[in-house]
Amino acid sequence: MNHSHEKTLINLKKAKSHIEKIIQMLEEGAYCIDVMQQNLAVIGLLKSAHQMLMEGHLNSCFKSAMATNQEAKKQKMIDEILKVSKLMNK
Repeated sequence: MNHSHEKTLINLKKAKSHIEKIIQMLEEGAYCIDVMQQNLAVIGLLKSAHQMLMEGHLNSCFKSAMATNQEAKKQKMIDEILKVSKLMNK
C-alpha cells in the first residue's frame, strides 16, 4: 500500500469514527449544533479522501491511459473522470 492510500484510509477511518459518534450523540439527544459540527467534520474528511483518491487515479491509471495510442481507452478514462466529477458536485 502506498503512502497516499494510507492517508486516505486514515481519513476514512476517522470519518467512520465520527459517524459512530454522531449516531451516539443523536441517540443521547445531544445539542443540534454539536451534532452538525461533527457532521461537517465527516463531510470534510470524506471530501479530503475523495480528493486523495482522485489525485492517485489521475497520477496512475489516467496518466497511463493517456500515454497509450488507444483512443477508446483514453475516451473511457475521460468519461469516467467526468462522471465522478459530476457526482461530486451534486
